[in-house]
Amino acid sequence: MAPPLPLIVLLMIHGVSGADLGVSYRPLHICALKDSTVIMRCTYTYPTGYQIMKVFWTNELLKHGVEPPDLSNDPEYSQRLQYLGDKQQNCTVRLSHVTLKDERMYYFRFITDKPDKKWFGRPGVTLTVTDLQVESPERVTEGDSVTLTCKSSCALTDRATFIWSRNSLKILTESNFSNKLSLNPVRREDSGRYSCAVDGHTHISPEVQLNVMYPPRNVSVLISGSGVIMEGDSVTLNCISDSNPPAEISWFKRRKFVGSGRIFSISKISSDDSGEYKCKSINEHGEKYSDTLTLNIMY
Repeated sequence: MAPPLPLIVLLMIHGVSGADLGVSYRPLHICALKDSTVIMRCTYTYPTGYQIMKVFWTNELLKHGVEPPDLSNDPEYSQRLQYLGDKQQNCTVRLSHVTLKDERMYYFRFITDKPDKKWFGRPGVTLTVTDLQVESPERVTEGDSVTLTCKSSCALTDRATFIWSRNSLKILTESNFSNKLSLNPVRREDSGRYSCAVDGHTHISPEVQLNVMYPPRNVSVLISGSGVIMEGDSVTLNCISDSNPPAEISWFKRRKFVGSGRIFSISKISSDDSGEYKCKSINEHGEKYSDTLTLNIMY
């Protein structure tokens, strides 16, 4: 037997009334950069004729009927939390200067003038806070294709424009504004300390050293003093070389090996020391000889 019509009507009215209470968040998950400002967008609904007595945000659940703490009264949040909503339907809040300690779930709570009509917006907004780290190979060889990546622990909710710096100076390349910096091919001049940041934010990643290896270049011999070399004088030859890692130096008179090290000294030089000298600079990436220097000893 079907229930009496008045009972059906009462059940329908009760269902609509219950559905009018609620909280909606957009988005439910936020990934924010350390020290940035976060906006948790929120709306809420309640039955017509009800009056809102209190609204607040919290990061704790209801426990045994005890009201959770209002974050606006918490010294950790009071100076950073600003309620942007109203007592009608907007419950948006702004949290500034977020830190890793702020990683929590946040809930909106509203209380009406009816003792049994309170609402706790669960589940709430999950906030994840990330810093930035540059991922880079520590050692690369000149001519390689190298990519540096600005990494975060989660995908930033707001669209990010990345800024790259080398030795604290901003750099502009085709891959600028992306979280990846391509150096193709990498040059010895690209060696340095790299960091990344997000445009409009103060947080900067720690610097990472990029060390570009290359074979010797610009190898030359310098002689101490000037003028005529007389028999009995002391002469010092210095081998100048640019390389990474530092090169080992060998000295040759004509084709004969005569010494090693950047400095080659001859004390009390004699006519027998006359001739052509050159140095060889060598590291794991290559080698290069200097031009020949001729010593002409007067006696």
